[in-house]
Amino acid sequence: MVRGMAEYGAEGILLAGAGRALLLQLADPAVGRGVDEHSTFVGRPVSRLKGTLTYVYAIVYGTDEQVNEVRRRVNRAHVPVRKDDTETSPGYNAFDPELQLWVVATLYDTAITVIEKIYGPLDDESADAMYQDYARIGTALQLPPGMWPADREAFGRYWDARISTLHAEGGGVHVGRGLLYPKHTALWYRAIMPSARFLTAGLLPDQLRQDFGLPWSGRRERRFNRTMRVLSVAYPKVPRRIRHWFKDYCLNSLDADIRANSQAGKRQGVRA
Repeated sequence: MVRGMAEYGAEGILLAGAGRALLLQLADPAVGRGVDEHSTFVGRPVSRLKGTLTYVYAIVYGTDEQVNEVRRRVNRAHVPVRKDDTETSPGYNAFDPELQLWVVATLYDTAITVIEKIYGPLDDESADAMYQDYARIGTALQLPPGMWPADREAFGRYWDARISTLHAEGGGVHVGRGLLYPKHTALWYRAIMPSARFLTAGLLPDQLRQDFGLPWSGRRERRFNRTMRVLSVAYPKVPRRIRHWFKDYCLNSLDADIRANSQAGKRQGVRA
C-alpha cells in the first residue's frame, strides 16, 4: 500500500522535529535576519508553530476554503518581511522562491527523518508519494513547481550542497536561542523545553548543534538512539485519533475562524 504524506503528515510525532526544522530554516542567513527583524516567534512560539502547521495541514488535508484562508494568512504575514541590500548586509524577501524552497525542504527532510526513525525506511512508492506531496506546500505560495527538485535523488544533491555550507549566525542564532531557552512563555512550555532541546539536538547536524550552543556527546548520542528505539515501538501503538489529534485540532480551529470571519462580514454588510 502506498503511504504518502496523506498518511504520515498528520502524525503527532512530527512535532518532535519542529525544533529541527525551525533551526535549519534560521540557519539560512536571509531567513534568520528576516525572522529576527520581523517575527514574533520568540514571544509567541506556540501560536506561531500552530500557524505554520495549520498551513501545512490545510494544504494537504483541507478544503478549498481552508486552503484559500491559510494562503491569505501566510501571504499577509510575508508582506512586511523584506529589506533591500545595504553596503554592509544583503537584503531578504519572504516572497523569494529560493527562501521558500529552503523552508519547504527543511519541513520535508525533517518529516522523512522522523517518520523513518519511527516506522523504518519507507518503500520507494511511499517515499516518492510523500516527496511529491511536500512540493504542494511551497507551490501553494510562490514556489514555481519547476524549482522543487525533480525527484528524491535530486533533492538529496540539493540538500547535501546546502547542509555542507550551512552556518547559523547573527539574527538566526538570536532567534534560535530565544526559542530554545524561552524566558517569557507559559510555565508548561518552559517545562517541556529540556526534552525538546534534547530531541532537536539529536536530529540536527553537528555543525548546527555548535552554532546554536546545544551540548552533545557520545553519552547523549546513545541516550538519543535509545529514545528513538523506544518511540518506534510505543508510538505506533497509540490510537490513531490521538496520533492525529493536533491536525484535527488545527483544522477545526481554522474552520471556526472562517465561520467567525464570515459572520463578521455579514454583520458589516448589514450595517452598510
